[in-house]
Amino acid sequence: MVEIIAGEKGKGKTKYLLDMVNSAVAHATGNIVYLDKSQKHMHELTNKVRLINVAEYPITNMDEFLGFICGIVSQDYDLQEMYLDSFLTIANLNDDQLVHMIEKLDVISEKYSIKFVLSISRNEADLPESAQARVLISL
Repeated sequence: MVEIIAGEKGKGKTKYLLDMVNSAVAHATGNIVYLDKSQKHMHELTNKVRLINVAEYPITNMDEFLGFICGIVSQDYDLQEMYLDSFLTIANLNDDQLVHMIEKLDVISEKYSIKFVLSISRNEADLPESAQARVLISL
């Protein structure tokens, strides 16, 4: 399952995502990973969530990011949920690649039973129609 939190920059997506992650820990039976573009939110996450600063890795395009995700999945058989803040930035996506990336994440999600929650700095109305159907909350 791939879900989206949509909204323009500065609307509170990250706060909502952090609250969602910390709440998920209470009922999670597996591991939770939070991907971000910095370590800035380290102290806002419970210590049961693994924070990965994507900026520390030489990822320059969508395919490299997808390989990075697959590497995380392959190393953690208990991975249950992944939260991706600043998704377009950390994945190095342009708007026309979004649908393709979501489709790839869907395949991974289905095969390995991992829930993905993406924070995307776009208004819901500006997202492609297939992405709009996945919007959990629009801020």
